Amino acid sequence: MRPPQRASVFLAATAAAALALAGCATEASPGVSGPATEPAVEATTTSPPPTVVPAATSSPVPKGPEAFTFADGRLSFAYPEGWSVKHEQVSASPAVETATVRDAAGKEQINIYYSQVGDATAGPGTRNVVETDPVPGLIGAFVPTPHSSFFVDRTESGAQYRMGLTPGLPVSPDGQVQYGPVKLGDRILSADVLFTEPRFDGDEAAQDWYWSDEGRALKSVLMSFSYR
Repeated sequence: MRPPQRASVFLAATAAAALALAGCATEASPGVSGPATEPAVEATTTSPPPTVVPAATSSPVPKGPEAFTFADGRLSFAYPEGWSVKHEQVSASPAVETATVRDAAGKEQINIYYSQVGDATAGPGTRNVVETDPVPGLIGAFVPTPHSSFFVDRTESGAQYRMGLTPGLPVSPDGQVQYGPVKLGDRILSADVLFTEPRFDGDEAAQDWYWSDEGRALKSVLMSFSYR
């Protein structure tokens, strides 16, 4: 159910609410560093408590009738009818695969990277979370559970809106911004919605978009990931 008074929730939060939300979260998990296949310690940066508290849950998750499975047969996701996936097997050993999800108009919407090779990431120290939800099909495949997240990173150059899979909560209970790809077995996974900046005219416009048909369709793809 769409939460009431979205704009006011988007601009106000308390540290106590952030702690209550993340009570079930565990510590951030390691990512993978350099060209090697061994995971590296994930980078974190101390940040003030988020100014937007993600809802405990959110909209229904409609799954499209179409499905895509990667070459290893373990990772799959669903997408809306009429959309398409462009897949590329970049390398067989080490395994490197990419997939681009396109909407019915052919617009590239989500970029996915699934590989035995990857890098740890770093970024700004302030992050405001609009919403984050655990992905049901990835529960138990990675600790902490990967989430579908929509948030804004703020730097001196401005606001960067981001939506995609995160390794657990985008911001830990103690206010640390968390980075790094999702790790699944011997591979890493990233799935990010493609935004052309400036994408939104402020935070209220960003949240309005998130609850639009387009935003909900993109979230349904992220929430449909499954690993076996």
